[in-house]
Amino acid sequence: MAAAAYDAIIVGGGHNGLVCAAYLARAGRKVLVLERRERIGGAALTEEVFPGFKFSVFSYVVSLLRPEIIRDLELPRHGLHILPLESTLTPLPNDYLIQWNDHDQNRRELARHSLRDAEAYDEFGLMLHQMARAVKPLLAMAPPDPTSLAFGELLGMKRLAEHFRALGAKRFNQLTKLLTMSSAEFLDEWFETEALKATKSASGIIGTLLGPRSPGTAYVLLHHYMGELDGVFRAWGFAKGGNGSVSAAIGAAAQAAGAEIRCNASVQKVLVSYGKARGVVLENGEEIRAKLVVSSADPRRTFLGLVDEKHLPGPFLESIRRFRFRGSSAKVNLALGELPDFTCLPGRGPHLRGAVSISPSVAYLERAYDQAKYGEPSSEPYMDIVIPSLLDPEMAPPGKHVMSIFVQYAPYHVNGGWTDARREALGDAVVNTLSQYAPNLKGAILHRQVVTPADIERIVGLTEGNIFQGELSLQQMFFLRPVPSWAKYRTPVSGLWQCGAGTHPGGGVMGASGRNAALQILGAA
Repeated sequence: MAAAAYDAIIVGGGHNGLVCAAYLARAGRKVLVLERRERIGGAALTEEVFPGFKFSVFSYVVSLLRPEIIRDLELPRHGLHILPLESTLTPLPNDYLIQWNDHDQNRRELARHSLRDAEAYDEFGLMLHQMARAVKPLLAMAPPDPTSLAFGELLGMKRLAEHFRALGAKRFNQLTKLLTMSSAEFLDEWFETEALKATKSASGIIGTLLGPRSPGTAYVLLHHYMGELDGVFRAWGFAKGGNGSVSAAIGAAAQAAGAEIRCNASVQKVLVSYGKARGVVLENGEEIRAKLVVSSADPRRTFLGLVDEKHLPGPFLESIRRFRFRGSSAKVNLALGELPDFTCLPGRGPHLRGAVSISPSVAYLERAYDQAKYGEPSSEPYMDIVIPSLLDPEMAPPGKHVMSIFVQYAPYHVNGGWTDARREALGDAVVNTLSQYAPNLKGAILHRQVVTPADIERIVGLTEGNIFQGELSLQQMFFLRPVPSWAKYRTPVSGLWQCGAGTHPGGGVMGASGRNAALQILGAA
């Protein structure tokens, strides 16, 4: 048998694969990253879709990237520059709600709608900050197996129990609510302003085929609150140059540590003999040997595509087949000749330099979900919008702008399947809905790109277009992600590991799965 050419092969050059490669290379391992597309980044990439207009085509904000990864890999030295988003505007038919990062300014705005909500907001923020601090250590933890009697697993469970015990009864009870309640019902306990509850609860539906009143969405809200910039939770920003600059910085850090990256290198299968992964075979027939293979692809693509099923236990395969994806998110990218002019807040102003959330009420979001539940895209969808060219003028030609619109809901399993006509109809629904709040939008559009869940699957390989590599539902989290007894990045095949968002702690441009997997691999060496 040929000698291993590398210590580790990373399958997939998305941000988690690159993070894993960087940590392994920093530890002195000889690492090769294989990316099937012509560039690294996976769903975190920047492309000049139309001449002069650059878009973060898929993921579009920096909110969850772990600060320890930024620090360890010295990402600013490799070109990462994050520009903060200072506000979130929620347009309303005859008014608006705008949430500011500035405490006093935000309090005045909330008081305009409800003195009670203005008073409650600080306490709510403190509570979520405490919950984020409670969960933060779990993000860097390889989940222990509660069914194992192995000493290491029992010790892990003991540490976990001690961690939760240290929270105290009040915080533990709040965390239990966040793990089990719907985002809307959780927010009902705190606020009365409908637009505030809707905009906050929208964080609980992102990337899931669930509605704001579906149990379990309160945790997704907390998951998105875990975004941390300069020590501040729930701080979201835009990467200068688009989200591709995040991947480029991580890739540069990996290469600086000695990792090799090959693009246009699509892996066809993982080589397995005598129960151990020995390397990979590329689509062009080339075989590359390695001591370890680490897949950043999602669980279905890894175990039902790259690995021959004869090498995997039957119960494990059945669990992988039951792993839920149910992609529900789309993206519309617009090249604009002028800025949108919102009726509720006319003219150019600081409100356009933040996010814009089309979430006027919880009922609005629930109606959008009702359509998706029965296999139809929402005719009036929830949208999360940023105008990156206001923060980074190099994203568009002078005097022109790019608008990034995240859309919920667009079910992967749409009735009749996704067609070109369906895609354009979704784009029309987005533009028509947004034009109700910014009437000049239709006339400002120079170019339009609509990306459906089917497009996301086809282009970047995310099964069913799920942006988290699998739903962030309670039955698919922590020691259940992706399947019970295999949540510590290992797999039933010796020498084959996982490092993608289909593992704990899940999706978003976070990098924690890649880092955790690398630390587990190094600890096992």
